[in-house]
Parts: sequence; C-alpha cells; structure tokens
Amino acid sequence: MAICATVCMLAGCKQGKNPIIPVTYPTTAKIEHVDTYFGIGVQDPYHWLENDRSDSTAAWVKSENEVTNSYLEKIPFREKIRTELTTIWNYQRQGVPSKHGNRYFVWKNDGLQNQSVLYVSEGLNGEQKVFLNPNDLSEDGTTKVGTVSVSYNNKYVAYTLSSGGSDWNEIHLKDIDGKDLPDVLKWVKFTDISWYKDGFFYSRYDAPKGSALYEKNEYQKVYYHKLGDSQEEDVLVYQDLKNPLLYHHTGTSEDERFLYLTVSQGTDGNRLYVKRLDVANAPFVLITDADFKNEYTVVENFDNEVYVWTNKDASHYRLMKADVSNRKIVWKDVIPESEDVLTSVAVIGDKLVAKYLQNAYSKLYIYDKNGSNKQEIELPEIGSVGSLSGKKGESEFFYSFTSYTNPGAIYRTANIAEDKPELYNQTKLAITPSKYVTQQVWYTSKDGTKVPMFIVHKEGIKLDGNNPTLLYGYGGFNISLSPSFSISNFFFLEQGGIYVVANLRGGGEFGSDWHKAGTHLQKQNVFDDFVAAAEYLIEKKYTSPDKLAIRGGSNGGLLVGACMTQRPDLFKVALPAVGVMDMLRFHKFTVGWGWVDDYGSSDNEEEFHYLYGYSPYHNIKQGICYPATLITTADHDDRVVPAHSFKFAAALQAAQSCDNPCLIRIDVMSGHGASSTGKAIAEYTDTWAFVFYNLNVKY
Repeated sequence: MAICATVCMLAGCKQGKNPIIPVTYPTTAKIEHVDTYFGIGVQDPYHWLENDRSDSTAAWVKSENEVTNSYLEKIPFREKIRTELTTIWNYQRQGVPSKHGNRYFVWKNDGLQNQSVLYVSEGLNGEQKVFLNPNDLSEDGTTKVGTVSVSYNNKYVAYTLSSGGSDWNEIHLKDIDGKDLPDVLKWVKFTDISWYKDGFFYSRYDAPKGSALYEKNEYQKVYYHKLGDSQEEDVLVYQDLKNPLLYHHTGTSEDERFLYLTVSQGTDGNRLYVKRLDVANAPFVLITDADFKNEYTVVENFDNEVYVWTNKDASHYRLMKADVSNRKIVWKDVIPESEDVLTSVAVIGDKLVAKYLQNAYSKLYIYDKNGSNKQEIELPEIGSVGSLSGKKGESEFFYSFTSYTNPGAIYRTANIAEDKPELYNQTKLAITPSKYVTQQVWYTSKDGTKVPMFIVHKEGIKLDGNNPTLLYGYGGFNISLSPSFSISNFFFLEQGGIYVVANLRGGGEFGSDWHKAGTHLQKQNVFDDFVAAAEYLIEKKYTSPDKLAIRGGSNGGLLVGACMTQRPDLFKVALPAVGVMDMLRFHKFTVGWGWVDDYGSSDNEEEFHYLYGYSPYHNIKQGICYPATLITTADHDDRVVPAHSFKFAAALQAAQSCDNPCLIRIDVMSGHGASSTGKAIAEYTDTWAFVFYNLNVKY
C-alpha cells in the first residue's frame, strides 16, 4: 500500500488550515509494457487499465472509488453542500420555442427533473401538453434525448436517445400527435436527421465487434430510412471504403430539392457535396475544395443559390453563395469577413440573422438576404446569444440570452421585418446582478500575445491575495468560451469565490488563426496562456497559489493535466475532468482519430516528439509535490475513454511526494458529462467539497 497523506494532529496543523485527511491508495500493479516510436521505447506500466472488460480493471475502479468516497465522507460540510446545491438547483427553466405548422414545441424542466421534458401546444399561447418525457424511459434518469427533428410536412418527429451518457444513439419516431411509431434505428453516432418526403437521411456505423465503449469507430455511412421500413431495408446512399476515418453529415433543403453532404476527417475542415433530389440518379457534386483545410456549412438555399458559412480565405468567417445549377461554381460574398468573428447565420423570414463574437461575447445583427441593410439587435449586457429559432418564409423569431449572472432570457420578435425583440421569458432565480462584477481583462502570455479573460466575483472584494479562485479554460477545437450561466458556479460565487474564464488560443474566440495558433506543434501556446492567466491573477492579488484551483473538461482536462505537471507550484487544487491524458494513444479509441486535426499524431515522427513532451500521463515525475487533485471520469464515456484518467491517476498516486490528495472519482451510468440532474448535483457536491476543503475555505 502506498501512503500519500498522514493524519495531521490538530495541535500540529498551521492555524487556519483544515486537518489533513489520511489517504491510503490501492496498490496498482505496474506491468512491463513498452511501445516503440521511431526507435524510442516509451514505458506504459498502466497499459492494462485500457482493458475495460477485465476483472482486474473493474477491481481497480471499485477500490479507487472506495478510497475517494472515504476521503469525501470525512469532509464535515459535504452534506451541507449537497443540500444547498439541491435547493438552489430547484428552479424552473425552459428552452427556445420552435414552431412547426401551428404547433410550438418547447423544452422545460421544473427544477430537479433528471431530464427536461418536451411540451407541445396549439399556437404560442395554447395549452402545453407533454409530447416526450425522457424521465419515463429509465429508472435511473440517465436516458437522454439528443436531436429532435420535425419533418418538413409537419407529420412526424424523429429523435435520438442515448443511455448512461454514451455517444451511441438510437433514432425513434412519433407522429405529430405523439403516437409512437415502430421504427428504431441503432448504432447511430454523431448524426443529423435530414428529412426527405416520408423518410430521412442519417449516418451510422456497423455494429461493434468488440467493446462498444472502447472500439475504434470506422466507416461511417449515410443511409436513407423510409418510415415503416426495418433498418435492414434502409438504402445505402454514401460510403467511402478507402478512407475509414471520416465523418459524414447530411442536410436537406426545406424545398427538398437538395441533399447536402459534408465529409470531414476530424473536427476542423470539410468537403461539401450537393446532390439534386429533384433529378433522377443525380450524382454528388463537390462544390468546394477537395482538401480539408476550410470549413463549409450550408445555411439555406434561395432557388438554386446555396448560402454557405465558411472560413475560406477568411479567418473571421464570412457568408457566401453560389448557383449550384451551373457546372462551374462561382462563389460570391453575401456577408464579407469583418473584424468580429461571424459564428453562425440563420435565414428567418427573408432576412439573415448573424451571430458574431466581439472579444469573446455576442453581438447580433439582421441583414437583408443580399447582405445589405445591417441592423444591430441590442443585447442587455455582456453575454451570449444561444439558440435562434425561426424559419425561412416565417416572420416570427426567438433567441436566448445568458451571462455569468443572468440565468437565461428568451426574446421574441413577432415580425422580424418590423418589430423589435421583446422579453418572452426570464428564468426566475434569486439573483441580484448588481451584487456581482463581471469584467474582461487582457494579460500577456509567454510569447507576448495578448489574451483576454473574464473575471466574475461579488462586488467589493478585497484584492489581498486571499480569495478562493477557480480558473477555467479549454483552448481547443475552435470552441469559444463566451459568458454563460451555471448554477454550480453561482454557488461558488455566493461563497465569496472568484470565477475566471480564460479565452486561450486553440479556441475560436478570434477566428481560425487564433484556433490554429493552439494546435499541433503550437499546442504549448495554450498551456502558456493558461499559466500566464494564473500568474496575472496572483500578481494582481486576486488570489495566491494556496487559494487557486484550476478546472477543465475533455480537451480542458488535457489543459489541466499539462499545466499541473508543468507548473505544480502554481496551483493548490487541480480538477481535470474526462481529460485526454495519453497523447500518444488517444487516436486508437472510438473517435479519437478525429482529434488528430488539433493535436497531431504519434504516428508522425515530429509530432510524436512534441506530444511526448507535454503528454500529461508521460510527464508525471517522482519526487514532485503535485496539487490536490480530483480527477473525474465515467464508465460510459466513449468519447474520451476513461482509461486516460485511469492511467493518469495511477501514475500520479505513485509519484506524489507530499500530503496533497490525488483522487479519482469514476461515475457509473454517466458519460462525457453528467447524464442527469441528480448525477450533476452529486458530482458538483464532491467537487466543491474537495475544493473548499483543500483551499481552506470557511464553509
């Protein structure tokens, strides 16, 4: 047995410090395993933990959870946190209404429901009736609804269901009155539902031959399903047998004249094909570059002109159009590139509604369909516009808005051509926004790059270096972190905490160039940006190393793992969630191959050396005092398989040289994020208990 921490007798503890909770870790076997890369042997003694089906892995998981639970149970205020989180989580909230014919669909949650419920009404103000309640589909509340798609003729509703947090989905059907149809489509993952007549196009994989949660996913194919047919009768529409590692996404035009197919080899860049559905046996026609260097997303069509959102020769993105009935495709600007980043465009009525990011927060504009007559929709504060809801040819328009202190508002415009938006629904929560300050500051990273971050806290805090602070980051895959509300983070703010979000390179806050500056052989920029954010907070006396916690999930878990191994002196608490920790083997599981676009691959010699240099699992060193660490993962995470976290935890526990605990919390029937409200409350209870105790927060 390895001992990480010893009991601190109260008389011997530093004044104001919580007593050390003793931790005895399970013995984790080190088994000789060496992978050779370009003549270099890389030790992987915990390779055996990659086998999710073995009895030894199951026993290890059980033992680790017992140790973690034992530690958390000794935190005297853990149950008080659980009670208070449950209380404040219990508030009503709803999504943006979506109109189909004369019916309106809307998601609602009465507070503590594990899953939100889909309601339908006749007319906007009609009686709302339950259309789909996922809470009735499983006893543990972990069956989730993903995509919901209504057919163009407003007769049918298709929706995806997942279980236990897995990315695997099934497609189910109802008629518009809510009657279940017998159709069930399996082995669906990362799919669209693209209606055409009495059926739809979708993407799926063949049934796995091995572990459904670990096996590499290859050869995604596009099928057409006609309602009433069995899945075996579905028509194969597109496949690429020469290139197994591709994603295939579909879309159809509302007039059902075009089928759009995007093909991508990862998360960055794609090809775009168009197929005429009104012409018999029409082929797929490539209308963009054949490489995968740029992004192309179809927005809508007007007759034969297809409008496409793209970063082709436009780091900040633009909207273009082309007549796809011509043999030669000629692209023309509709909305040219600007200083702000164009993040999406929707066609509503005969207008274009464009969302932008300006310094990582939202701006919203309306244009005529030719890109002229730009008009700004004033937003209430620095925050984020979420869902847009409306259709071509219909004048009604909804959008959602949130910020760090606004739990959610929905605005409605009755006629987009004439009326201004009016508040339709405001989530009611006992929050006084004036009690809090949200500011955006800019700091200098290691190479001189200016990086912004949002700092949120109660009004009137003292900058004495003694404030408990949580620094959050992501920095990857062109994903932007703009202001949004979290009831869990609000709980932290209420305890006097400072919540900070750094807009690191690798994200999409400032366009494609900002994203690419944090990828491949420039990934270290992301970690340097995060470290510089921490140093700024310490220098300006918002906090100190003894009061600073860092958190990130998925690619953000990699961020935390890399920064805590590179600068363990800078942070007191580290919270890597569902992180990519083994940078040499990530592409060998499920859809990990799709991340090569961002990370590079150990199959490339130059990239291998770079990845090996920062891979969190491979850079844990003996004799180092690492921060108090709570690693979180789940048994049904088939996106970033839990073996990443298993191996990282085992190595960290074996190397830790001080009393800071190194724990792993492995949830069951959950995936790449909590699979229900109950599981979210349980995870945040443990997270905040761990943070408060190790930051010595009085609670």
